[in-house]
Amino acid sequence: MSHSALNSFDDFYQLLADSLAKNSLIKLLLSKYRGADKSLQRITIRPISLQNEPMLSFVYQHQTNHITKNLSYDEGLASIKLLLGSDFKSAHLATAQAEVQLEISKKGKVQISTHNVKQTVAAPLEHDREKKRFVDIERPFLTQLGVTDSQHNLIPAMSRKWKQINKFIEVFSQALEASPHKNDQPINVVDFGSGKGYLTFAIHDYLRHSLHNDAQVTGVELRQALADLCNETAATLDHQGLSFVCGDVRTHAPKQTDVMIALHACDIATDYAIHYGIRANADIIMCSPCCHKQIRPQMHSPELFKPMLQYGVHMGQQAEMVTDSLRALFLEANGYATKVFEFISLEHTNKNKMILAVKKPQNNQKDSAAILAQIADIKAYYGIKEHCLETLLAQTQAD
Repeated sequence: MSHSALNSFDDFYQLLADSLAKNSLIKLLLSKYRGADKSLQRITIRPISLQNEPMLSFVYQHQTNHITKNLSYDEGLASIKLLLGSDFKSAHLATAQAEVQLEISKKGKVQISTHNVKQTVAAPLEHDREKKRFVDIERPFLTQLGVTDSQHNLIPAMSRKWKQINKFIEVFSQALEASPHKNDQPINVVDFGSGKGYLTFAIHDYLRHSLHNDAQVTGVELRQALADLCNETAATLDHQGLSFVCGDVRTHAPKQTDVMIALHACDIATDYAIHYGIRANADIIMCSPCCHKQIRPQMHSPELFKPMLQYGVHMGQQAEMVTDSLRALFLEANGYATKVFEFISLEHTNKNKMILAVKKPQNNQKDSAAILAQIADIKAYYGIKEHCLETLLAQTQAD
């Protein structure tokens, strides 16, 4: 249908259906609400992909909270047809080709205006964008935490944090798909060193609103003031199942934990976090180590390497590589499939390495023995007498 030929509500509705069929719909905004719910302000509708199924995401914006509903295309179109005209008197349709504004007067007269969009390249499909953006930028927690403003626009100073949040949730979602955890079972997540709660809120929001999982997420933060602030924010936004406690990885006793997260844990705090995850038999362990002080002074490099390692930065990089490789191998020996990778660009943070471990369905004892032998060889080669994680695991076995 030609955009210039739009004269009625039916024409507008048909254009909406056509844009969905052609994968060109970007967003539909329903406003000027005149229904019975006095707190409802507007509804934002976008096409998304959930578990490879095309859906329409409806975000109902109320004065104090947001509610998300995901419907199939057919259900979504039928719902829009009921909402528009009866409860909402204005609609703004954005497609890859044009922006269309529909206004309905008090007497029921329909007025439609169209603005064509000039493009030098094809617009990316919203389905593709959703695969890269795992967090809806209009989620209220982002505004409350200062990532977006009151109009849900990204605050420029928070652009790096926004990219980090989305990348982390992308990695988290992939790990969840690979884990043995059943999708219909509630997920228990513990996030150590939760800080201001950016990632903790994002994890809870993703699990509750995107996966519709009755998740319980706990942020553990050493600073009482931050834990209190995050609890107040969670209560204000009605994030049920999200809580923050004051403590650290050494004081927080393992409970039912399906996912253990510890980002930027300094030195041996990462070892304590990994040990916690193993003791709790967590399905997923996600760590982003910070510094590597314990191993470095123990290491005695071969004579051949001394010309390279006379430079302090190289010595530090070697200690980091050896420390995190041993951690990954200990996880492998304890029944986890493990990856070590750069999860976000160095331009965003220099603490960019992640150790990701996903529980295997079964642990082969012969494989574990072979990995422990590899660990022993590496320690002997570098003259390492003690590794914190190894000591902690040995104590657990002794108990």
